[in-house]
Amino acid sequence: MAPRFLLDTHVVVRWLAEPKRLSRDQARILSQAVRRNEPMAIAAISMLEIAVLLGDDSHRIKAAPEELFSEFEMNPIFRILPLTIEVAKEVTMLGGALRDPADRAIVASARVHRLRLLTSDRRIIESNLVSVVV
Repeated sequence: MAPRFLLDTHVVVRWLAEPKRLSRDQARILSQAVRRNEPMAIAAISMLEIAVLLGDDSHRIKAAPEELFSEFEMNPIFRILPLTIEVAKEVTMLGGALRDPADRAIVASARVHRLRLLTSDRRIIESNLVSVVV
């Protein structure tokens, strides 16, 4: 089964660490995915963002890096989408609506793979560059 949704980095973090911070629609989609064994896509750049969060002193993610990355590797619900030349080309098509390189890569990944993006990021939502679940 192919994924239908791409998770923005903060949605992944909330789902794993603070599920009460997910929107009602995001929580519903994720809960249905788990029940159906439906995979959820995550852009490779999100792995880098999560690694940075794990390494910073604010401890926003309270998990051992080895355990968390092992979960991403072993749990079939997670599908990590690589940063490909096609995604990089798509980034060039986004214009200047998004400045953050990670946001641009995530949006481009959603567009290339024709996935809806679960996000709460106002800049991404207001850009109208990709279909979102807020």
